[in-house]
Amino acid sequence: MTRDEVFENVKVALDTLRTNKVRSGLTILGIVIGVTSVISVAAIVTGLNNYISKRVEQMGSRTYFLTRIAAGMDPTRLPEKYRTRKYIQPTDAIYLRENCPSVATASVFGTRAFFMGDTNYISYNGKRVDRIFVRGVEPDFGDAIPLFTVERGRFISKFDEDHAQPVAILGTDIANTLFPVEDPIGKTVRVNGSLYEVIGVFARDPGLFGMGGVDQFVVIPFSDYHHKYPDSKELAIAFTAGPWSTTDRAKDEVEAAMRRVRKVPTVKPDDFEMISPDFLSNLWGQLTGALVLLTGIISSIGLLVGGIGVMNIMLISVTERTSEIGVRKAIGARKSDIRLQFLTEAISLSVIGGLVGIALGGLIALIIRTVLPDVPATVSLLWVTLGVGMSAAVGVFFGYYPANRAANLDPIICLRYE
Repeated sequence: MTRDEVFENVKVALDTLRTNKVRSGLTILGIVIGVTSVISVAAIVTGLNNYISKRVEQMGSRTYFLTRIAAGMDPTRLPEKYRTRKYIQPTDAIYLRENCPSVATASVFGTRAFFMGDTNYISYNGKRVDRIFVRGVEPDFGDAIPLFTVERGRFISKFDEDHAQPVAILGTDIANTLFPVEDPIGKTVRVNGSLYEVIGVFARDPGLFGMGGVDQFVVIPFSDYHHKYPDSKELAIAFTAGPWSTTDRAKDEVEAAMRRVRKVPTVKPDDFEMISPDFLSNLWGQLTGALVLLTGIISSIGLLVGGIGVMNIMLISVTERTSEIGVRKAIGARKSDIRLQFLTEAISLSVIGGLVGIALGGLIALIIRTVLPDVPATVSLLWVTLGVGMSAAVGVFFGYYPANRAANLDPIICLRYE
């Protein structure tokens, strides 16, 4: 078939659809719903995947964490397996630095947070902020986790750590609340009742979806933290693999060193957890798996309903145009010509529904991105292509039977049809 014949079939198909606008619109509604749901949810998931990947990079793609308990566990409700484990010690970080040649940085830190049963506040000149995170860190903590980047002032120095200096670095939200018009650097604040000099403010970081980011942190020297909060025993170590080595080698060295220092027998499993920087990606993948499955079910139902509608309208069209089919066959049209004509009409109907669904899905993604900036919905070319492809496939699958039925009609019976 020539290109002109293809264009002619498409033109005839579109003319037929325009003649029955309402019927055609109702027919493609199922396809529109199916494709819209796929495109909008895919846009949200794609955008969030990119957001999570960027977050992992900010945390340090070669940074790993050593903890006593697994990530995401409630420290106030631990199974016996974790309760009986030894706590991470500050000396463990020193041991790793001295015995792991593939490790560039090993920094111990502790955190007081409301979800761990702690109560924190910071105040200045009558203003107060509650439910903050207080973290004690060593001077190389910023090298291990680039997310904690000082925008104004300075980070904690070795002198601060060695002398347990009462200095603090504030998250942006805390600094803006306590010092809306003043420069916080050099001011004295109270953290849980103790006086601290503000030496820096971190770069803005609202956290994942606006929850628990650096903006809500107050960071103090680890030595001071350890002295002020001796009951805060749940410590962790952030270590980074050096660029001169591989991450696997660094992890193996750290695992062996921790087993030695914690005296874990050879036949026993590790009594500590090593958390990789992509644990957020893995957790997010588990969370979105159910969402993607649900969307697939909804879109499949929509496409099935739309496909049945396409088949129904095409069968009606074949019946209504029986005389036309007879005339075309009488003047020389082949079965393949008739079949292709009606198949083109079915595909056109489905693709139009797909394009409308893509447009609506893109609009929904744009609205979500505008209203909720923390959900960066992004429509990718891949999903647009898949949307068009699914629509065309529905047209071919559900349109073939009516097209084939039209092609096999007897021309004599068609010409006598009233």
